[in-house]
Amino acid sequence: MTTYEKLVEETLKYGLMPTVVPQLKSITIGGAVSGGGIESSSFKYGLVHETIEELELLLGDGRIVICRRNNKYKDLFYGFPNSYGTLGYVLRLKVRLVKVPSYIKLTHTKYTDAKSYFDAVNSACKKYRKSKSLAFIDGSIFSENEMYLTLAEGAGTAPYVSDYTYMNIYYKSIRNKTIDYMTIKDYIWRWDTDWFWCSKNFGVQNKFIRFLVGKRFLRSTTYWKIRAWAGRTKILDKMDRFFAVKKESVIQDVEIPVGNAAEFLRFFQKEIGITPVWMCPTQPFDDKAKYDLYMMKPETLYINFGFWDVVKTGREDGYLNKRIESIVEKLRGKKSLYSTSYYEEKRFWELYNKKNYDKLKRKYDAHHKFKTLYDKCVLRK
Repeated sequence: MTTYEKLVEETLKYGLMPTVVPQLKSITIGGAVSGGGIESSSFKYGLVHETIEELELLLGDGRIVICRRNNKYKDLFYGFPNSYGTLGYVLRLKVRLVKVPSYIKLTHTKYTDAKSYFDAVNSACKKYRKSKSLAFIDGSIFSENEMYLTLAEGAGTAPYVSDYTYMNIYYKSIRNKTIDYMTIKDYIWRWDTDWFWCSKNFGVQNKFIRFLVGKRFLRSTTYWKIRAWAGRTKILDKMDRFFAVKKESVIQDVEIPVGNAAEFLRFFQKEIGITPVWMCPTQPFDDKAKYDLYMMKPETLYINFGFWDVVKTGREDGYLNKRIESIVEKLRGKKSLYSTSYYEEKRFWELYNKKNYDKLKRKYDAHHKFKTLYDKCVLRK
């Protein structure tokens, strides 16, 4: 349950950071391993679980086991990611660290067509994946003819540093600046102040309200608390019914092979229409490693699309999310299971490796103390 905010605070004292730090301070490292975690260093180091050296897990029968790549629990080491607490709980872990500079130089490059954009992403990832110097790559998509690729590199000094922790908003700066500088700490948490761009739903992108709220409360932990309260009270559902407005929550992260990314974006812009969209490339770190419940093709660059909003719709509940699941499958992508899922059980297990999962369940949760992955992530039992 250690948050990345606390972990990064400690590692930066030594000029180090975890090789992949998910974008929100409120995310826990145990959660990122048992679920999924990604950030702008993932093109080089892979997803969060690929940066873990050792797991200490509490099993359903009370046993505590140490899992490594090469010990007798290696099957659980490779089977635990994407299990969402259905095989055990993380007590402790060891995570790989990397040296970081004091400052980061950001270069935002604009593209006006999808093919050129994803070709440029692919080229940048190939170049900097081989480099020994630290680099970060992600992007922001505002429309079909306004896409930005952001390359962030270490800098020994900086002529100035931008601050996006109060009145200034990071994602808006991407459209206005070609070059920018930040401290490494502020770069790591550049998305947290405004929860990417989702702070608009709380009204705090209005400068007057932003000023009144204050710097202390402009952060993901605040938004999570508000969202949790809204979920408990069903206040938003009640308002939609009162005003006779039908909406569907579309909160997803999906990974699409880079060769199919432009096709996915065309579908998404035509049928879903959420903007902006976060773009984050990732590639398996170790070509020989196989994580049973979230298998990705070795030597393949995937584009993570992150999109989080509600969409007005006249369709039945779940229609838009089902369309996304369908196109992701068609384009040979992967879908993170933290979001709402609608898969039929048979198809779900075909996609998420029932054979290996059942083997792990029989071995490490024989008495079914934990829910199954389908029960927890699709049925939400």
